[in-house]
Amino acid sequence: MAQILSIQSNVTFGFAGNSVAVFTLRRAGLDVWPVHTVEFSNNTSYGSWSGPVISPDQVADVVQGVDDLGVLAEVDAVLSGYQGAPRMGWTILRAVEVTRARNPRAIYCCDPVMGDVDRGFYAAPGIPEFMREHVVPQATIMTPNLFELDYLTERTSSTIAEVLDAAAALRSRGPRVVLVTSAVGLDADNDVMRMIAQDASQTWQVTTPLIDRKFTGSGDLTSAIFLANLLETGDLGASLSMTASTVYSVLLRTHELGRRELALVQAQDDIVKPRYRFDAIQL
Repeated sequence: MAQILSIQSNVTFGFAGNSVAVFTLRRAGLDVWPVHTVEFSNNTSYGSWSGPVISPDQVADVVQGVDDLGVLAEVDAVLSGYQGAPRMGWTILRAVEVTRARNPRAIYCCDPVMGDVDRGFYAAPGIPEFMREHVVPQATIMTPNLFELDYLTERTSSTIAEVLDAAAALRSRGPRVVLVTSAVGLDADNDVMRMIAQDASQTWQVTTPLIDRKFTGSGDLTSAIFLANLLETGDLGASLSMTASTVYSVLLRTHELGRRELALVQAQDDIVKPRYRFDAIQL
């Protein structure tokens, strides 16, 4: 059973960051050790929230405490999402460095949360540059959306071919695997969602119907389930198929219930056996 150190935000009500990743990874049959970077009452899309931002030093203390137990060698992967500020980013990279020192086979999966096509940047100042200059060279897996992919590679992608070139450009700077989580509005039908996964030897694409609404936490769900499947199977195409199938099934269930927050509990069986299946095709 794989062990994952997940360094992310946490909310008490609803699902975002570790609130998504911990439930998803454990339901998928993996163990996860959560380290929280914030402890908020709810996600910030509500406009108001309360709770503390955990300082980088406090996060480092938690990781140090785990290391003092002598168990970091058991960690197979470090997972991170929204980082808050560059100083927290450095703390996460240090945690990756220490984990790799204890287990040289450990990988780092980063969801480079910065912005989106319809919102622009929403990450704190300095985070986009930090991601591009410092995180990209250290990541094993990166899971950008199309907006983030273009920023990280200093490109503008308007066709599938350009997305593939951008993914290759990103891999040339560090990550072995790139998952483009939302290739929408390109040279194909606008009523579908495409995910594209690429490594050094293969590229896969999967298409699902587009659910025309925004879901907080969907990116956290996507990165967690992709990492879980890649760790368990090592098969890029199968991992992409399972990721798209799970994410679509959970989001559709959320939509059917009219929920604002992800229906993770109601749709938990979709994490291991999705109601809807979508097969990836090799490009």
